[in-house]
Amino acid sequence: MKRIALITGATAGFGKATAELFAENGHDIIITGRRNDRLQSLKKRLQVEWGIKVNTLCFDVRHEAEVKSAISGLSEEWKNIGILVNNAGLASGLDPIQNGNSEDWDKMIDTNVKGLLYVSQAIIPGMIERKSGHIINIGSTAGKEVYPNGNVYCASKHAVDAISKGMRLDLLPHGIKVTQISPGAADTEFSTVRFHGDKAKADAAYNGYEPMTAEDIAGLIYYSTTLPRHLCINDLVVTSLAQANSYVIHRT
Repeated sequence: MKRIALITGATAGFGKATAELFAENGHDIIITGRRNDRLQSLKKRLQVEWGIKVNTLCFDVRHEAEVKSAISGLSEEWKNIGILVNNAGLASGLDPIQNGNSEDWDKMIDTNVKGLLYVSQAIIPGMIERKSGHIINIGSTAGKEVYPNGNVYCASKHAVDAISKGMRLDLLPHGIKVTQISPGAADTEFSTVRFHGDKAKADAAYNGYEPMTAEDIAGLIYYSTTLPRHLCINDLVVTSLAQANSYVIHRT
């Protein structure tokens, strides 16, 4: 029997592509996000295309009470979550720290760090009880090296890196796998969000090279869950061929 997978931030980008791939491979899934219209549309399509069950939870990971209410309110049928993909995350702004916007800072820290913690804490007890589970945290190359003007976003993804390592240590006695996947540049809504809806700026971020796609990362997320019980990918850093690290990209 395929494990139930819960995917946060499933309304676009990595999350949406991951939901599609898990559905294609026969998993019942719980998809979460802030845009209910997108959740419902994705739910209907995946149920029709793949004949799997889909549950939707509309909440903002930044709000602990919303997270707790949504997860605790799951029916018994849906509480047996075997895979958690902590995908919800964003960048907001690209300013030197002295010109930074505190609203951008709060948004990144509350989503990328605290949101991941809130969702994980709501689901981990069930995994501990079952002595089984797999948590996949979506990090970033920005969590490995800091780039100019990346300051707080990079800090938030360095936190994801540290939290993933801490989770792996704490959950080791309980048979729970913890994987961090850290992508470089991928052509999704990421840059549009970072530049506050400025599509021209967002598109320019991917000029002159072939970036990764959401489907590329979804494939790696899914692959990490298919390994034998005794194997775990702990930390996977992935970029397109044109990218050497978090900030060096060869453009033609």
